[in-house]
Amino acid sequence: MPEDRPAVRLVANGACSGNPGPGGWACILTLDAHRKEPSGGETQTTQPHGTQRSARRLTRPARSTVVSDSRSVIGAFEKGGLGNSQRRTWKNVKNPDLWQALLLTAWPHTLTFEWVQGHAGHPENERADQLRRTSP
Repeated sequence: MPEDRPAVRLVANGACSGNPGPGGWACILTLDAHRKEPSGGETQTTQPHGTQRSARRLTRPARSTVVSDSRSVIGAFEKGGLGNSQRRTWKNVKNPDLWQALLLTAWPHTLTFEWVQGHAGHPENERADQLRRTSP
């Protein structure tokens, strides 16, 4: 992917009660000096759904660092996560429609991932968690 695409930092946070269940999502998008903090709530959501909602805020193909406290979301993209055979058949994958939506949303972007410990004082992760909790 060309290096002339924007480099965006996306800090994503999502959580729910049940899987799926009611919950919220939030993200912090930073591009140069610009910053946006979209968030929302859903009656039926999961953690990958929250990340997918966050990634949909990338309106043009971008190079992006996705920061998350979700090992399952990061693992889905990195080696050892959702393997090629699982992606082909989607057997033994909970909520395959949501994982497929996340992978399709990510497709036009070049993503790298950074895992952070949740609720451990990481300023952007704490802010995204606060936004998620106060979303309607």
